[in-house]
Amino acid sequence: MGKEMLGIGIVGSGFITRFHLQSFVAVRDAEIRGIWSPNNKRAGDATAFARSLDLGDTVAYASITEMVADPRIEAIWLLGPNHKRIENLEEIIAAAKKRAVPLKGIACEKPLARNIAEAKRMLQLVTQAKIPTAYMEDQIFAPPIEVGRNILWARGAASAGRPYLARAAEEHSGPHKPWFWMGELQGGGVLNDMMCHSVLVVRHLLTKPGAPYSSVRPVRITAHIASLKWSRPEYVRQLQKSMGKAVNYATHPSEDFASATIEFETDSGTIAIGEVTTSWSFVGAGLRLSAELLGPEYSMTWNSLDTGLKVFMSRALHGSEGEDLVEKQNAESGQMPVLAGEPAAYGYEAENRHFSRAFLHGTKPALTFEDGLEVVNLLMAAYKSAELGRTIALPARGLESFKPLVAQGKWNPRK
Repeated sequence: MGKEMLGIGIVGSGFITRFHLQSFVAVRDAEIRGIWSPNNKRAGDATAFARSLDLGDTVAYASITEMVADPRIEAIWLLGPNHKRIENLEEIIAAAKKRAVPLKGIACEKPLARNIAEAKRMLQLVTQAKIPTAYMEDQIFAPPIEVGRNILWARGAASAGRPYLARAAEEHSGPHKPWFWMGELQGGGVLNDMMCHSVLVVRHLLTKPGAPYSSVRPVRITAHIASLKWSRPEYVRQLQKSMGKAVNYATHPSEDFASATIEFETDSGTIAIGEVTTSWSFVGAGLRLSAELLGPEYSMTWNSLDTGLKVFMSRALHGSEGEDLVEKQNAESGQMPVLAGEPAAYGYEAENRHFSRAFLHGTKPALTFEDGLEVVNLLMAAYKSAELGRTIALPARGLESFKPLVAQGKWNPRK
């Protein structure tokens, strides 16, 4: 008997789609049966890539509606740009209503939306359609995060008491596509793009395995944003040259650095702290993920660039630029870390395995659109704190209609 497989259709064909496709090589419960992108060439390239990885009988569809209408497609992975998210989901839902057999699930890449109003619209659409959801945050599925968390809670917290401080950071030199850099399209800058990972990672680490995230409740947040590198004149010009004239950080900058301190109240009445940092102004070998968890008599630490494999290239060698050593690779010479198996190391493999199985067997995923909405709430509170220059008590009032100045194209990093 053949193994039951989940037939997945993907919306999107960009950088993140390729990471997900590579991760599905290690997922035994799913096939990539369809891909749609508004760019026909890129849709074709992504389809060919999926086929080259032997991920299934993958075809490129002319529209989202056509893909959702195909009974071979049983779940949708929503990986398109932030500013197209609601539009794409509305088309998915409209097409899903006409199916003879309901969709088994819709999984959405982080962040769920650009602000709270949009996140609530996303949740409303799937709730009314009664379609199960998954909110994709790969980093909580990263093996070092899961293994370290489980060990410390089982051996450290069980003896000395629950952890009280978690730190998480994601840092690199900047995104791949112009829309990421444009606050009005992306919904902000690095805070919206990457702090969504970090705020969830610290809460995940501080939460006892098996307990709900509500057992670690955020009560205050203090945040700061800045444009440290990319609004300097020489880098404004460099950014325009690589991303196009629409990306102008002299007149419409987004933050390239953000930090926040979150105070949590635990179900045992104690206080725990989460410290998060994100940056597009990091100078190093490439993407660096890091995390720490500290308790009364124990701690853990992870740095994704502390790899077991390093290579050295002398200055006499000349090669083309690429990302074959590590994501967001910044050099082709010197001693450099090599992160073998990035889709596994960052958590994509475990994430997609978990969500595929959940949809296939009708169980509730570890993260749903409700969790995505909670993350967006924290991000908007962080932006509000940064704009006001003070700590924000949570839950904060007035955030449902709040839109960060960066997302409005009105932010001035000098004020």
